[in-house]
Amino acid sequence: MTRILQTRLSFAPWADPRTRRLPGIVPVATEDWLEVDSAFGAQMALREQLLDDRPEDVVAVHDSAVPAATELYNMVLGQLPGLGYGVGRGKVTRPDGIEVPLDTEAPLATLGRLVQCDLCLMQPDPNPDPGARSQESVLTGAVLCFPAGWQLAQKFMRPMVRIHRPVDVYSDQLAKRVQRLLDGVQVGRGLMRGTAHYSDAPLHDARAEAQHSPTPHSQNFIRVERQCLIRLPVSRAVVFSIHTQVVRTEALSPHQAQTLAEFPMRMGN
Repeated sequence: MTRILQTRLSFAPWADPRTRRLPGIVPVATEDWLEVDSAFGAQMALREQLLDDRPEDVVAVHDSAVPAATELYNMVLGQLPGLGYGVGRGKVTRPDGIEVPLDTEAPLATLGRLVQCDLCLMQPDPNPDPGARSQESVLTGAVLCFPAGWQLAQKFMRPMVRIHRPVDVYSDQLAKRVQRLLDGVQVGRGLMRGTAHYSDAPLHDARAEAQHSPTPHSQNFIRVERQCLIRLPVSRAVVFSIHTQVVRTEALSPHQAQTLAEFPMRMGN
């Protein structure tokens, strides 16, 4: 498979003192949320292929999440003209010139063909455990084409703390911290953090939790995820978006390379 690489990193979490220190969360304005980068065309072609060939692996929507998915669809469509898209009646022309038919009956799948970032919906569990002391938000819907070592099927309708990588100790304290983070997201005042690690894995790195291995990756490539939390104003769902960039180490800017040498421990999830 052809490796898809950006020519530069638009965001390096280790290079900014605010995102370098854990938890590394900074504000992000809604208008700065979505990006179009140097690998847009190649990443979108892979997203189209996955959505055509393996839709059951990359899209999932619970019935309770349909209103939130539609709200997210309309929000994103409103932002596309400012990113160089042409939005017409029943179709959108992406910055790479590809026309995408608009399907309001499949809002998340359509968004997966329009934007580079993966989009996950976090909402209160529609079937909560009546015996639980507190209720956690769960993953009620997603279009997930570029997972970094996890599978949508294993995380669907599960809490946020179980998303993105296995958690060795799923404690009440950890769950409460994650839920407080979600509860604190305000409409119009998003939050952003980043992860970075050496990886030569494919963009679509869908692995079951039991398949994780401590074997180190090649240090020739760095995979960065720009993760944002955005509150939808009507449904009150929280959107967890993941914009993935992969570069060769020599593509780092001088500042990014220097700070990586100074703060190597920031590399990781």
